[in-house]
Amino acid sequence: MATYLLSKKLAGDKKFPLVLMLEPLHACNLTCTGCGRIREYIDDQCLAAVDECGAPIVSICGGEPLIYKEIETLVERLIAKKKHVYLCTNGMKLEQKLPGFKPSSRLFINVHIDGMEATHDKMVERDGVFTTAIKGIKAAKKAGFMVCTNTTIFKETDMHEIAVLFAYLTELGIDGMMISPAYNYQAVTKTNPQGAQQIFMSRHEIREKFRLAKKLLSKFKLTASPVYLEFLRGQRDLKCAAWANPTYNIRGWRGPCYLRGDAHYPTYRQLLECTDWDNLGHGKDPACENCLVHCGFEPAAVLAANKRLRDIIRMAVWQMT
Repeated sequence: MATYLLSKKLAGDKKFPLVLMLEPLHACNLTCTGCGRIREYIDDQCLAAVDECGAPIVSICGGEPLIYKEIETLVERLIAKKKHVYLCTNGMKLEQKLPGFKPSSRLFINVHIDGMEATHDKMVERDGVFTTAIKGIKAAKKAGFMVCTNTTIFKETDMHEIAVLFAYLTELGIDGMMISPAYNYQAVTKTNPQGAQQIFMSRHEIREKFRLAKKLLSKFKLTASPVYLEFLRGQRDLKCAAWANPTYNIRGWRGPCYLRGDAHYPTYRQLLECTDWDNLGHGKDPACENCLVHCGFEPAAVLAANKRLRDIIRMAVWQMT
């Protein structure tokens, strides 16, 4: 990533991708309360999109990627292209699908866990999902895979329970834990307006919750960068860099970001050129008002950190630990 960032700086590029969010399909085997991605798109142009984008990291998401019939081949080919791959999954089919993959220093299996058993099963609207996901995590670690988790923080989330969850995941040997706040976005509001009001937070509520949880979560191996965590606590400002985390699916390049599908473009270049980036974000677009989500602001944190020596040192220490 450091080499990639340096090459872009030397080339004078102002906007470029860091992570490609690749959605080979939107179909899923769960109907999570906080998700609007249940429609299906099967994409036969995944590798072409990866080449066009050029990002060093590919996050395979959706939907549930493990029900994509060509997922094993896709992961193998991405690793052959020397990409770092985050294979995002709800864990329901993880143990079953593991034999089709090979452990690699470039492959991270990313399992979504929103709380301990009762909480997580409530959020995914099905009993037994937590137990199945944990079995998949244990099997993956035993087989030699690197495994991380992704936890969404909702309005009703008890941060003490998250600390208990992270302690449990640490005991299982998890390699890192991603954390991100839930905010109200259009796809969920349309499908579940009443539920959206109950579970999503305002910008102020997000910052308050993360400020109070700072000490509680500081001892865990978080994959959220220190700069992004400061942003979540309201200690610094960042400008959304959704263009650095583009999303590609069968309809094309989703704009302006992963959570908003206002338009789709045939090329990444057209996504960049046709989106009015200056008029997106807090105080500019009502749809962005409460958004502090990682796919827009984690890349902004990486880019901002490269402008300050203190941040460069902090990010280096974080990456090494």
